[in-house]
Amino acid sequence: MTVTIAAAQYPITEHKTFSDWRKHTEKWVAQAAQQKAQLLLFPEYGSMELVSIFSEEIRQNIRQQVIELDSLKSDFCEVFANLAHQYQVIIVAPSLPVVENGKKHNRAFVFSPKGLVGYQDKFFMTRFEDEEWGIETAPKTLTLFEASWGNFGIQLCYDVEFGLGSQLLSSAGASLLLAPSCTETIRGATRVHTGARARALENQAYTVVAQTVGNAAWSPAVDINYGYAGFYCTADKNLPEEGIINTMPPQKEGWLLETLDFSKIEAVRNDGQVLNFKDHQRLQTGFLEEKVTVLKKEIIGFSASVPSFK
Repeated sequence: MTVTIAAAQYPITEHKTFSDWRKHTEKWVAQAAQQKAQLLLFPEYGSMELVSIFSEEIRQNIRQQVIELDSLKSDFCEVFANLAHQYQVIIVAPSLPVVENGKKHNRAFVFSPKGLVGYQDKFFMTRFEDEEWGIETAPKTLTLFEASWGNFGIQLCYDVEFGLGSQLLSSAGASLLLAPSCTETIRGATRVHTGARARALENQAYTVVAQTVGNAAWSPAVDINYGYAGFYCTADKNLPEEGIINTMPPQKEGWLLETLDFSKIEAVRNDGQVLNFKDHQRLQTGFLEEKVTVLKKEIIGFSASVPSFK
């Protein structure tokens, strides 16, 4: 089975109203759908552009922003649910800070044409998130999304730099690992992309990175963004020799599209030049004091066909 994925190099854009943001978001979704994308991956913290519709006082208060953004959660989800239905695509929305049980988490919602399917919260916090922003590590639950063409999981930015989540998701059935990301520097982007390539190697899987780009001087949380989109795989039979399927020039705005064939992943896992995936299952990894749960979410109402545009 194959699927065409669009990974965003997404600019943090200033908006005057929520309606302006909705129109801007629809343009992005329509552009990917017109290129026959079936799954759209937005980057981590792309939702922070919604802070631009708040007052200057809230714009400058990075901890209060999280509370205000959480109040938009329902409207935010409604926009993406409607767009997924309208364009008959799966959307991994830009991650949104949410408040749950008094704690602030970084959450990536997933939508199908039938509506909200589920979400993935971030496990590992960067120093900025932890020390300055107040974003907290989430309960240790991973979500495996099951589609007709294959299964995928999400590892938010820093999470993809650790092997634990990707291994558990792959063991549960994932052949595709998505890494929405937000980084400021070349070093930060390099760490994420290196992590994504390592996860592809360890699990003989596809990994896809989407990142924020450009500057947003009005936002102290995401004022500087450096990144690029990338598609990676294990370096094995009938796959690119360097494990790099495609990347987009850094800082350029737009979508990077690739069609991935999951039969190639199945083939190398069963009879590759090496058997990283099977051998990786022999390793015992986990948190010392916390158990990780893997939930399975079936994506229904999605057809392999895409709408036509005139």
